[in-house]
Amino acid sequence: MSAEEHPQPNPLIPKQSRTPYHISGKPEKQDLVDEYKGKNLDALRTPALIIDRAVFARNCAKMHEHAKALGARFRAHVKSHKTPEGTRLQLLSNADETHSIVVSTVMEVCEVFRAGLMADGTVKDVLYGLPMAPNKIADLSALTDELSAVGASMRILIDHPDQVKVIEAWESTKTNHRRWSVFIKVDCGTHRRAGLKPDSPAFDHLLRAVIASQYIALYGFYTHAGHSYASTSFTEAADFLMAEVTAVNNAATLALSIVAATTGHRPSRDSLVLSVGATPTAHAATEELKARIESGLNGVLELHAGNYPLLDLQQLNTSLITHRDIAQRVLATVISYYPGRGEDGSDEAGCDAGALAMSKDTGPRPGYGDVIGKPWRLSRVAQEHGILTMMSPASFELGPLQGDGSLKLGDMVQIVGQHACLTLAGYPWYYVVDSDVSDGNVVVDVWVPWKGW
Repeated sequence: MSAEEHPQPNPLIPKQSRTPYHISGKPEKQDLVDEYKGKNLDALRTPALIIDRAVFARNCAKMHEHAKALGARFRAHVKSHKTPEGTRLQLLSNADETHSIVVSTVMEVCEVFRAGLMADGTVKDVLYGLPMAPNKIADLSALTDELSAVGASMRILIDHPDQVKVIEAWESTKTNHRRWSVFIKVDCGTHRRAGLKPDSPAFDHLLRAVIASQYIALYGFYTHAGHSYASTSFTEAADFLMAEVTAVNNAATLALSIVAATTGHRPSRDSLVLSVGATPTAHAATEELKARIESGLNGVLELHAGNYPLLDLQQLNTSLITHRDIAQRVLATVISYYPGRGEDGSDEAGCDAGALAMSKDTGPRPGYGDVIGKPWRLSRVAQEHGILTMMSPASFELGPLQGDGSLKLGDMVQIVGQHACLTLAGYPWYYVVDSDVSDGNVVVDVWVPWKGW
């Protein structure tokens, strides 16, 4: 999977970077399994990232049910865990199956391929979910060929007309041309991430450039309501989902009208894919919403999400999940204790999970994480250690309470952080337990995530 060299200088095509998957060293899974399988969690070095496989799998099945209720296809985002084992569970559940994924890095595409997930038919459709950078076009072109050879499709995301020019400049030098399968990224709100609003002149200009290009096949429209993480109720999340659907549907309506005006005939309404989703909005997908939206759709609806197998405090705050749905936590050790040091005279404790173990992401809840079974919160973090403070009984949700709720030097605690996607990024491997097999305190597997870009 080497990047292609561009045969001649072109101002639109910069020097091409290469994804170093072939030298991306990572721990050997079997060595880790041999070392840790069968050990109790209290025998592990901390901090350690723990995933409950049973809860993870249940969450994957629930998401497939949400997609079916909405009458939508499902595309799983794999960037939260970045593992072959997690990807299989996301795609093949006891409720349904899908073969489409989203990735956030080119490295993830390479590693999905190297793990055999395409060769065995588990993954058949990949979307690189960032707007395409010009210095990655050679790598993405080579990957498209590699995927095609095993019957899988590669799609890219664009949101600027210069990306169309880059594709055309690249293809103009080729003897054998391809049509790049493209989603246009749509901005469905005010969060100002990637994408354009479908009622903007910039969007109209981009859409016309895509439709006119001989080297691009418009696959559909993709949006992500990142601001839906602020939801605190089903009604709010459902409203965000409706806004996602409205945005991509408006984009599709405009596309169909442009094609009709250009060619003289109107394409089928099923010719475009309308991809919507974020974990909160996907949790709000129901048959009732399906009835509200399906008659007016100008495309095939697709639901996508990524955080949902793991979940975290940010998702708990939406009220769409319970603490029993959270599949990940960080195991940490109390390394010191400070009686009466809190501002209100309460005790504090130090632990060996700091910013690198938890991330510095925050959320509507205070602090960086809550302790399972103990009324304590990770309130302050330095690079390698954190400070646990006592919380009020009314704030404690990760029950039931263990013992009297106190802590002492040497205790191990399990902390649920604010944002699982960034927390997991700090770990070279994850210890996997299974609460359907035992009490969830024994390592049954070790997952090694893909690293790099």
